[in-house]
Amino acid sequence: MIAAARGGEAAEAVDRLPVARSAQVRRAWVRLVRMDGRAFAGVLALNGLAAAAGLAAPWLLGRIVDEVRAGAGLATVDRLALAILVCALAQIVLSRYAGLAGHRFGERTLARIREEFADRALALPATTVERAGTGDLITRGTTDVAAVGATLRDAGPTMAIAAVQATFVLAAVFVLSPLLGACGVAGLAGIWFATRWYLRRAVTAYLAEGRANAALAEELAATTSGARTVAALRLEHRRLSACRRAIEECRRTRVRTLFLRSVLFPVVDVSYAIPVAAVLLLGGVLMAQGAVTLGTVVAAALYLRQLSAPLNTILENLELLQSSSASFARVEGLAQAPRGGPAGAAPEPVDDRIEVRGASYAYDAGPDVLHGVDLRVRPGERLAIVGPSGAGKTTLGRLLAGMDAPRTGEVTVGGVPVAGLDPDRLRERVMLVTQEHHVFLGTVRDNLAIAAPDATDAHLRAALDAVGADWAVDLDTHLGPGGHRPDGAQAQQLALARVVLADPHTLILDEATALLDPRTARHTERALAAVLAGRTVIAIAHRLQTARDADRVAVMRDGRLTELGTHEELVAAGGAYAALWHSWHGDPTSGPPAPPPGPAVES
Repeated sequence: MIAAARGGEAAEAVDRLPVARSAQVRRAWVRLVRMDGRAFAGVLALNGLAAAAGLAAPWLLGRIVDEVRAGAGLATVDRLALAILVCALAQIVLSRYAGLAGHRFGERTLARIREEFADRALALPATTVERAGTGDLITRGTTDVAAVGATLRDAGPTMAIAAVQATFVLAAVFVLSPLLGACGVAGLAGIWFATRWYLRRAVTAYLAEGRANAALAEELAATTSGARTVAALRLEHRRLSACRRAIEECRRTRVRTLFLRSVLFPVVDVSYAIPVAAVLLLGGVLMAQGAVTLGTVVAAALYLRQLSAPLNTILENLELLQSSSASFARVEGLAQAPRGGPAGAAPEPVDDRIEVRGASYAYDAGPDVLHGVDLRVRPGERLAIVGPSGAGKTTLGRLLAGMDAPRTGEVTVGGVPVAGLDPDRLRERVMLVTQEHHVFLGTVRDNLAIAAPDATDAHLRAALDAVGADWAVDLDTHLGPGGHRPDGAQAQQLALARVVLADPHTLILDEATALLDPRTARHTERALAAVLAGRTVIAIAHRLQTARDADRVAVMRDGRLTELGTHEELVAAGGAYAALWHSWHGDPTSGPPAPPPGPAVES
C-alpha cells in the first residue's frame, strides 16, 4: 500500500492514543501479507494472467493492419479477429477470478485486523482509555477499521489488477519500439508530478480529518450521554457551541482533502492525451524513415490509450488508499499504546498486604491531588475511606487498584509495586468496583460468565443471591434491546455478582452501591462481607454506616490522610470524622437510625 502515516510523528502530539509511523505501518502490512502468503501469490498470478491476456488485442490489431497492407486475404483477418475475441474472453474470466481471490484475501486479512484491534483495545489500561476519550477509540474501531476493510475488499484487489495491467502495457510498448515506449513514458510526466504533489500532502490531511472526526464523535457522545445534566444546568448553548466548533473543524479538514483531489484529477485527465499524441507524431516520422510499420504505431497508440483505464482505476482509488493508509496508521497505533507491566516483569507478591508510602499524584500536568499519603492495609481488613467531595478518595482508590501510578512514592501489594504487575495478575489480587457499570448485550449468564467462564449455573445463581438480585431468576434472560433492560441498580447488582464470582484477594468499592436504595445497599454490603469473609475490603464510603461497620476508618481531606483508626477511636477523638458522624448520625451514643434518603457526605 502507498506509503502510510508520514504525518504520524506530528499527529502523536495531538492524538491521545498513538498513531503508527510509516515504517511501522509498512511492517504491519508485510506481516499481514505473510500470514496469507499463498493467497496473495495466487491473487498476483491471476492478475498477471489477466493483464497478459489483455495485451493481445492491440498487438493483434496491429498485425491485422500490417497483413491488410501486405494484401492478406479475409481468412487471415478473420483468424486474427477470432484470436482477439478469445483473448478478450480469457481476460474477462481471469479478471473475475482474480477479483474473487482478492476479495477473499481482503476479507480474511480484515478479520485479522478486527481481531487484533479488539485484543489490543481490551488490553488497554482503563486510565489510558479514560484519558484518550471513548470517541477516539470508537472512531478507530469503526470508521478507521471500515476504511481499511473497504480498501482490502474493494480498492486493494482492483488496484492490484490495474497496477499489473499498467506495468504490462508499458512493457508491451517498449517491446514494440523502445523509442515509442520512451516517448510514451515521457508523456506521462504530468501524471507523475501531480501524483507526487498529492501524496506529499494527502496522508497528513487525512490524519487531520480522522482526528477531527474522532473529536466530533467525542463531543457528541459526551453531550448525548449527559443530556439530562446539560438540560438541568442549562448548558445547552455551551454544548452546542462545542459541537459546532467540532463540526467546523471536520468541515475544514474535509475541504482540505477535497482541494487536493481538485488539483490532482484535472491534471491527470489532460495528461492522458499527451503520450498518445506524442507517439502518433513520432510514429509518423519513424514510418517515413521506414523504422517502424503502421501496425506498430497503431498498436503502440492503442496500448497507451489502453493505459488510461488502469491508471484511472489507480488514481480514482488513490483517495481511498490514502484515507485507509491514515486509518490503518491509527488502527495499528493501538499496538504502541501503554499496557502496564509485561507478564513476568515483577516478582510474585508474597502476600496480600497493601502499602502506600509517600504517594503523591497529579492528573496530567496539573497540581497534586494527593500529597504524601502513607497507609498500610492488613490482609483481611475492612477499611473505609471517607471525606468530603474532592478530598482525593477516588484517586487513592485508583492508586490502590493499580489503575494509576503515583507521581512520587509507591503503592505495593505483597512488596511488589502495583503499577509493575501484569494486569491479569493484578486483577487476581486487587479489583476495583465503581458505580459505573456496563451491561453487555446477551443473557444474564453471558454477563456473569465474563468473571468466571467455568462457573456452573449453581455458582452463578449463588452469586446473584449473594447480592440480592432476585429479578434475575432466569439465567437465559436476554439483556438489552428486545429483552430486559436493567436499571442502574440492577446493573450494579450484576457487577457485584461478577465480583463474587471473580473472588479477588482485595476488593475496592468506590460507591459501588450508590445506585441502590439504602435498605438494599445495606443488605448487599452485608451479603458481600459474608461472601468475601477473610478478603481485604476497602470501601470508599458515601454512607457513614459503612464506615462504622469497618475495622478501621481513613479520613481524607485536601488530598491528605488526616485521621486513621477505628470508628470508636475517631469519634472519641473529636476530629473531622467525629464532626462528619455527628452531622450524619446525630447522637453517636444511641443506636443507628435509618439512613437518610440522600447521603450527607459526598465521596
